[in-house]
Amino acid sequence: MVSVSLSKSVPRDADVLIVGLTEVSGTPALVDLPSDVTKDLTKRWGSAPLAVALDLGAKTTIGSTTLLPTQGVRVVAVGLGDVDVTPEQVRRAVGSGVRALAALEPTSPLHIALSLDLVEPEVVKGAVEGALLGAYSFTKIGGQPTELLRQVTVVSPSTKQETKDALTAAATIAAGVNQTRDWINTPGNLLYPETFAALAVAAGKKAKLDVEVLDEKALAKAGFGGILAVGNGSVRPPRLVRLSYTPRGARNHLALVGKGITFDTGGINLKPGDSMYTMKTDMSGAAAIISAIQVIAELGLKITVTAYAAMAENMPSGSAQRPSDVLTMYGGTTVENFNSDAEGRLVLADALVRATEDKPDLIVDVATLTGACVVALGERTSGLMASDDQTADRLLDAAEAAGEAFWQLPITDEVGDYLKSKVADLKSGGPRWGGALTAAAFLQRFVGETDWAHLDIAGPAFNEHEAYDYVPAGATGVAVRTLVALAQSLQG
Repeated sequence: MVSVSLSKSVPRDADVLIVGLTEVSGTPALVDLPSDVTKDLTKRWGSAPLAVALDLGAKTTIGSTTLLPTQGVRVVAVGLGDVDVTPEQVRRAVGSGVRALAALEPTSPLHIALSLDLVEPEVVKGAVEGALLGAYSFTKIGGQPTELLRQVTVVSPSTKQETKDALTAAATIAAGVNQTRDWINTPGNLLYPETFAALAVAAGKKAKLDVEVLDEKALAKAGFGGILAVGNGSVRPPRLVRLSYTPRGARNHLALVGKGITFDTGGINLKPGDSMYTMKTDMSGAAAIISAIQVIAELGLKITVTAYAAMAENMPSGSAQRPSDVLTMYGGTTVENFNSDAEGRLVLADALVRATEDKPDLIVDVATLTGACVVALGERTSGLMASDDQTADRLLDAAEAAGEAFWQLPITDEVGDYLKSKVADLKSGGPRWGGALTAAAFLQRFVGETDWAHLDIAGPAFNEHEAYDYVPAGATGVAVRTLVALAQSLQG
């Protein structure tokens, strides 16, 4: 694990110094470049470091990185944007700087120092998260793991306990996000319900959580008809994992529910080949909620949290569920299955009903649920639908604090009409248009009167393009930071 520390000056053994380039009243300025470094570089170049950086094409734009020609400690100038920086600006800038270091292919892990006028705890936290998230890489199957960083030192005049706590929180949260990325990037022949459940158990034990795993026999005995129906087509049976964290003094109770489809072929409603390639990622919601409760416990937050990860593999076979089948869900509601490729809402519905039995104050489910949400919001913004605007605002505030992009979508009255069935209590879907709203309306039928929010992360969960800022190509680990921030805001 990368060591994280605080220092009032640049450590002598630092390999790299990351400094910020910002804009003050329309004029570029290097932020917090230590005076001894400034003198040394000016003497060597015969010109001020800012002038050299600008001559090399350095920009204040976030994502811009410039390696300054130095001997000894390497200096990387990163664009910070406007001088009044937010934690997310710093997170993105530092992430870009660290990724630029990876391109240099260092022969051994680096000790980097961050000198960007880091004083406020949330900005310090953002800088460390940017470094640790930007340094992420997935180890190839059968390959040897490599580490880009060995130590991150934050150069700051502040030695307050809040600043030290920010370092700890950043390191813990980044580890949770990177764990989520690893799980999502693992191919479906290696990560399937049984092995995924084993990973969840290991994570739970590490964080001293109570963990319960229901196998296919226990699921059948209890009547989890949705999870069983989705898993029927696979030789790898489904699982439902329950993790619980119950600290002393907690007043509020948060329940998390995650979609854990370890591979989604679409079932009998088979997906096109091109659409199937990334379907190992359809367990991103479950990965996020498992990591989130682990982080919450490791940080010792004063809130009770219960997490349900509904795991199944959706495959076509002679035993697979059919469109028009009627399923009896956990709790007794009957559902007419309108499409076997709308499997996520079925496993979530079972888990949501089970979550309500714990009587939480708030339920949040997380899922790569609909392509319709990607059409509506693109690949970098997740959808948010909720039981009421107050609940939605709680999630939006948490997302803003975490630096993740969510946008509220409505659950309109008319989409509820699409769920009417002539052969069951309700149907699991409707027309293509507004599909994200219809899916949310279906899920809402299974939470009763409990406050509830649904996070559709279908777009941002997996980056099929080039890496940017602190976001790698492949799995992103989206929603973990938002869920942790939500738990922090609900502490009592």
